[in-house]
Amino acid sequence: MVTATAYLYPWDVVGDPSAAERIAALGVDAVALAAAYHSVRAATPFHPAHRVVDAHHAALYLPVRDAAWSGSRLVPGTPSWMPGPDAFLEARDALRAVGLPVHAWTVLTHNTRLGRAHPDLAVRNAFGDPYPYALCPSSAEVRAYCATLVREVLALGEPDGLVLEACGPLGLGHGGHHEKTEGADWDASVDRLLSWCFCGACLARYEAADLDPHGLRRQVADAVDGAALAPALMSTMRKIRTTLTADLRREVLDAASGPLPLTLHASADPWATGPFATIADAAAPPVDTLVASAWTDADQGAANLAALRPLAAPTTRLAAYVPALPPRPADPSVLAAEWTTCLAAGADELHLYHAGLASPARLTAVRTALSTALDAVRTGPEV
Repeated sequence: MVTATAYLYPWDVVGDPSAAERIAALGVDAVALAAAYHSVRAATPFHPAHRVVDAHHAALYLPVRDAAWSGSRLVPGTPSWMPGPDAFLEARDALRAVGLPVHAWTVLTHNTRLGRAHPDLAVRNAFGDPYPYALCPSSAEVRAYCATLVREVLALGEPDGLVLEACGPLGLGHGGHHEKTEGADWDASVDRLLSWCFCGACLARYEAADLDPHGLRRQVADAVDGAALAPALMSTMRKIRTTLTADLRREVLDAASGPLPLTLHASADPWATGPFATIADAAAPPVDTLVASAWTDADQGAANLAALRPLAAPTTRLAAYVPALPPRPADPSVLAAEWTTCLAAGADELHLYHAGLASPARLTAVRTALSTALDAVRTGPEV
């Protein structure tokens, strides 16, 4: 059965008595509702009380219990821009009241507030430049924080499922400020090199792999400016990078063990950083759904879905993460064509980004496009 999930923030629903019915009218089967999310300035085109929400730091949209975080340097922030500490619960209940299951959308390592407060736990490139938005999962403290966050989301939020984003390291991209790096003309290989971390915990991993961490830093810095790295070193670094992501994934999924459906934003690229963490070079993750990015276009989505399938367990569903925001037009025929391509490429689910940020015209286009794409699959030949 092909299904569709709409992504939402709590403020899209809290204070708007029409929101839940509006989302249900899209024809989606479930909602991924942000329970822990990074900083963002978000439009709210439909809300009766506001048009812009400035969520100026990462926050947990559930109560932050002192007992759960005792002894940890990493404690999630609370959202002062919301009327209370339990916005997730209020939005969850409103969505459930119209028959929509609610999955807790939980962002793990993307947290500028904590990265700035604890720079020793943030990703740092070969030149020593910190990426404060990126907590490095090479650190046991970061992994413990992520595991505790998941336990608290499940215990307090009591969702119908869990959606994990950034379950691995972030790199050069996906920072959050006004981005001014495009003119450097860094290609994918340089982006990869500038995403390798040299924080204290990563230096220890390099030493454990019989690498000279300071010599490695110099080699990587030189490679950014055009020098070559030996294939053997690249192979070693690939193993280190995929292992640290697998370490985080194992601890987080152990914390999430139970009957709820688990969804993981994932990539088959062993060098992937950002929201879609790599699952390469490891056993198939024990999750119900793997979500592949179709952010650039449908062809990218189809390629990512095809690459994920051999890394997934036979019973794991695949989903395509499809935006309905600019630069996509508010045109249902364009959206339906992209989404149909992803379904034909093996997607069992469409994850729609983002039902709260979309204008009235876009939301209308989403409703029409979703009906077109799903009807074609459900009534037509097998895809």
